[in-house]
Amino acid sequence: MATAGVSDPLGEALAVLDAFMAALNRGDERGVNATFHFPHVRLASGTVTIWQKAGDYGLEGFRARAGEGWAESRWDERTPIHAGDSKVHLAVQFSRWRGDGSLIGRYKSIYIVTRQDDRWGIQARSSFAA
Repeated sequence: MATAGVSDPLGEALAVLDAFMAALNRGDERGVNATFHFPHVRLASGTVTIWQKAGDYGLEGFRARAGEGWAESRWDERTPIHAGDSKVHLAVQFSRWRGDGSLIGRYKSIYIVTRQDDRWGIQARSSFAA
């Protein structure tokens, strides 16, 4: 059930994921932060990490865990689990690739995208990626 101004929560959530992936692949730290809501939570490798405010999330940590020779990531699957007017849960799979076109790996995750102050952003992620 959509409310005024929120006609397509799933479409909005998918657009945020596209913007996130594009910024990540450009190495645009500010752009990645712009796709998040804060505090932003990531659960992976048995660790919960919370970035409290925009600018706290840095790409150096991502690059350290992305895999040797990482050049880009791609969405393989994005399947809605639940969608409401202000929150969308998505089961996703993404892949990481080297510059020579070889695959580093494919990873299953859950992304939670929320609408706050009329803006959609990624609030939390739970991933099987390192």
